[in-house]
Amino acid sequence: MRQKTVYECKSCGQKTPKWLGRCSACGEWNTLEEVKPETAVSDSSLQAVRNEIKLARRMEEGPRPDFVKLEEIEEKSATRRLSTGIRELDRTLGGGLVPDAFTLLGGDPGIGKSTLLLQMMRGLIETNSEISVLYVTGEESLNQIAARAKRLGVEGHGRIFLAAETQLERVFASVYELKPSVVVLDSLQTFSSQYSESAPGSVSQVREITSRLMTLAKTAGIAVWLVGHVTKDGSIAGPKTVEHMVDTVLYFEGEGGQSYRLLRTVKNRFGNTNELGVFEMEGEGLSEVENPSSLFLTERKELVPGTAVAASLEGTRPLLIELQALTVPSGLAMPRRTASGLEQSKLSILSAILERHMGLPLLSRDLFFNVSGGMRLSEPACDLAAAAAIWSSIEETPIPGDWVFLGELALTGEVRRATQIEIRIQEAQKLGFRHLVIPDSTPAKSLRGIEAKIHRVSRIAELAKILA
Repeated sequence: MRQKTVYECKSCGQKTPKWLGRCSACGEWNTLEEVKPETAVSDSSLQAVRNEIKLARRMEEGPRPDFVKLEEIEEKSATRRLSTGIRELDRTLGGGLVPDAFTLLGGDPGIGKSTLLLQMMRGLIETNSEISVLYVTGEESLNQIAARAKRLGVEGHGRIFLAAETQLERVFASVYELKPSVVVLDSLQTFSSQYSESAPGSVSQVREITSRLMTLAKTAGIAVWLVGHVTKDGSIAGPKTVEHMVDTVLYFEGEGGQSYRLLRTVKNRFGNTNELGVFEMEGEGLSEVENPSSLFLTERKELVPGTAVAASLEGTRPLLIELQALTVPSGLAMPRRTASGLEQSKLSILSAILERHMGLPLLSRDLFFNVSGGMRLSEPACDLAAAAAIWSSIEETPIPGDWVFLGELALTGEVRRATQIEIRIQEAQKLGFRHLVIPDSTPAKSLRGIEAKIHRVSRIAELAKILA
């Protein structure tokens, strides 16, 4: 009897009995691939997970109860944090590594994910005497990993174990034998399970691998790290449901030609999201940047038009970032709006506000906008600084280097208050800024003890009077 086949979307996992050019679920084109139906996979996989739970419980000392009191869980969770030895990584994780957390680390190929994990492993065994780590690679050989570890100065001290494997069942066998506290799998797209007939990296395999690793992490109390590559559209390769299944999602980013790296927290069940860790790639590996604002502030001897400093907030970390704008006469019927580090739609909205409420001649000019250092901004508190940079470029009037701008712009031209303005002001004062342009609605209690000169604005039209 001829075995039937189905077509599965590699983007969202939707299955159809026949091939379609466009997926009916997610709307992506040319994403359907022919796969064999997995008839008995679900039962086999369920039995495998049950066996893994039993073996995982045997790894623990003594019998594990099926229930515990809420008070006991709270008492234990208060101290269940492991230091990775890297302050920037501890910050993004919410204060350290949770022993039974499942973490997904994404980033472009070659960005430094493996380097970060090796340095994390070194920090774990140096700061926690009882910790052992298993690093499973599906892409590189053991010699390559050992050579990188030697270059980074990572010494195992008998507590770092390496394995080159792509079969998940063999990985579990190594886990049961070694009983490590932390398991790192690099990377998600290379692993496969014998209970799924799909190719490695397919939607079925990715879901199978992720669900079973989650079971391992929660039942055995093992911290599991899973590496995933980022696709062209900026998402981690594989279905989006993978990010929903894990506890923490970290993105490791970096601009081409730049030595710094940014570690962002996209999801975290144990801490704040949108946290930011800053590193610099050097010959000896990744080094922590103690003052990230220095990366995004340009040091120049002469003032130039078209620049302004914004006080951004990434999670709980304040950052002072230079914004740059360039306006030139346009010969096009529709002037260009080009932005780097800022959404194109956001730049169009800012242009419309400045055209309407400040009378700037932007309809006849091309506008190019850039965030210094390749940083990406999304919060509205940087609107006022962006408007100041655009005004400075059109008027060809430099803004003094010790001015910083805080505020959100409304479509009506109002300047609205920024959140957590106290933290931003403290960072600005620490870096030597002497003039603060803030919304008029800022409470007086937020400005207590401020030595810098305060400039209040209620509407964007008042900005020209202050800067003129």
